[in-house]
Amino acid sequence: MQKYIVVTGGTKGIGRALVFRFAQAGFGVITCARSGQDLQDLITAVQQDVPGAMLHTFAADLSQAEQTRRFTDFVLDLGVPVEVLVNNTGAFVPGRLQDEPADGSQLRHMIDVNLYSAYDVTRALLPGLIGRRQGHIFNMCSTASIMAYPNGGSYSIAKFALLGFTKGLREELKEHNLRVTAILPGATLTASWEGVDLPAERFIKAEDVAEAVFGAYSLSPQAVIEELLIRPQLGDL
Repeated sequence: MQKYIVVTGGTKGIGRALVFRFAQAGFGVITCARSGQDLQDLITAVQQDVPGAMLHTFAADLSQAEQTRRFTDFVLDLGVPVEVLVNNTGAFVPGRLQDEPADGSQLRHMIDVNLYSAYDVTRALLPGLIGRRQGHIFNMCSTASIMAYPNGGSYSIAKFALLGFTKGLREELKEHNLRVTAILPGATLTASWEGVDLPAERFIKAEDVAEAVFGAYSLSPQAVIEELLIRPQLGDL
């Protein structure tokens, strides 16, 4: 039986690299993104790279609960066994808390896109994973999940919360034979860093993060990498 992976935010950066890595390994892939055109471009690129790959896409903004529900309904309606879930959707807005809008809208947005998207997708797909007693959940955290810094603002708060969610989920799912891993990448060469005047060598490659996720998944069932911390070789930016 073909295995399936759900990757949220699969058209750019780490998400895109994950789609390609697991498709190359023979997985059926289910992914979403806000842009329908980006999803169509992804389908074309994957079909060229992995002829015959099974790729299902759905346009949705996972910072919106209703759109998240429509995406998870789409996944469930496919009726396929999900083996791997990577909660990759996220957004990065740097800045100090004291400079954020006084109405708290930036924190709410960061929580919506970085935390609630992962929570809502996981809750929807969890019954199937528990029922099969087989699967691996990855949450795309950040070095900002473990290290406060002056320009982290609400983004860092949301990523700290995502790591807490991951830890709690891991403890709850042990008895169900499900593995849960937090991925904590440092500066990765993605769209979040567009316009920054730094050489590519100062960043992690998105493909390296994808390879690390695939490696963690590939361990024997009795082993789990609880937290995977990846930084640029020359250190944090």
